[in-house]
Amino acid sequence: MSDRYAVIGNPIEHSRSPEIHAAFARQTGQDMVYERILGSLDDFEGDVRRFIAEGGRGMNVTVPFKERAFRLADEPSERAQRAGAVNTFTFDGDRVLGDNTDGAGLVRDLGCNHRFAFAGSRILLLGAGGASRGVLFPLLEEGPDQLVIANRTASKAVELAELAGDVRVTGCGLDELRGRRFDLIVNGTAAGLQGAVPAIPDDCLASGGWTYDMMYGSEPTAFVRWGQAHGAARALDGLGMLVEQAAESFFLWRGVMPDTAPVIEMLR
Repeated sequence: MSDRYAVIGNPIEHSRSPEIHAAFARQTGQDMVYERILGSLDDFEGDVRRFIAEGGRGMNVTVPFKERAFRLADEPSERAQRAGAVNTFTFDGDRVLGDNTDGAGLVRDLGCNHRFAFAGSRILLLGAGGASRGVLFPLLEEGPDQLVIANRTASKAVELAELAGDVRVTGCGLDELRGRRFDLIVNGTAAGLQGAVPAIPDDCLASGGWTYDMMYGSEPTAFVRWGQAHGAARALDGLGMLVEQAAESFFLWRGVMPDTAPVIEMLR
């Protein structure tokens, strides 16, 4: 019988993860199946336990369950502890191992696939929720000169910046960005789900700067369009991040790292 894996979220029908992992399995010769599970908002934990009882080997976790997944993990990795969120479960008997591959996916897409030069850069991270927490430390490890977290509620951005414990990191409200320029602006907010863009100044992207939306869609997202309209050298969406974080999960489960380039091309 094939090894069983799944992605759980609510909503979940839009998820491209089954296509991605099926492609990885074909490419690497792995005998596995991967399905979608619509998680119950009332009993997410029960859904996970049932999947384990049915012989599930691992699971990806998406919105809105990543923080609950962290609390459910018996052994959260260092990456998960820093993020306060889990997006990848590995089941070892009754033990639930939790990890977070989101930051690795973002950095790999930007750095390896698109050749963004992180070292010495000025980065603006929009949003102070789970998505931003998941990528904060991996971004810092790439050596930027400064990283500003900006959020509609300034206190949340300041709190996350203090959690980082790094002199390069500061937090502020969106209205405090006037007169500042950034080489990379990463959108970690959910504004794009409503077709909106965070209320940032029109001139906060430096000449030659890049924009990156952690969301993705069949059409350019609102933040990708903002980047294009404001002269971004590159205005990228999060499809590459999705594939790269999935590859990291696949490696945790199967011990082999798939080639992501043909999978990104297939999804495009």
